[in-house]
Amino acid sequence: MLERLNTFFQSFIAGEQDNEFDGNDTRVLIVALCFQVMEADGTISAAERKSLKKSIKDHYDLDRSKIEALLEAGQQAESEAVDYYRFTSELKRRLDENQRLELVSVLWDIVYADGMRNEMEDHILWRVADLLGVSDRDRILARQKAAERAGQKADGQAGDEQVAGDADAS
Repeated sequence: MLERLNTFFQSFIAGEQDNEFDGNDTRVLIVALCFQVMEADGTISAAERKSLKKSIKDHYDLDRSKIEALLEAGQQAESEAVDYYRFTSELKRRLDENQRLELVSVLWDIVYADGMRNEMEDHILWRVADLLGVSDRDRILARQKAAERAGQKADGQAGDEQVAGDADAS
């Protein structure tokens, strides 16, 4: 999972080496979306944050203070956003189809980083993928692959894990 995150983030380094993190920096937009996904279940787990930090460190070649600055900029951008559209519309323009699908895959990896998938995370990924122009089929396949990488099962078939929040419906 970390390798996939690293590869994905590495693809956005070109042209953004100044390490000044304004709201239009692709890295900030990506990190902001990551925070939206991580916050969907009401908490940001240490595993989710650690995964994101390591990926940033490995592929942006930033020192600790710059990593923290990028995380802070992404979290600030996320907290100021009224919806996903601010990030997804810009990323849809900047990223090609394969990169948008890869972003959805990375977001699914973050969902599974804490070992649990929440129904709110499912909803956010559905909306984000839709706004990015990623098909339902590709979104579901990305979820299944992320679950496999995390050693979990992705759908609600017998023997699969329950999505957090669905337990009350049983």
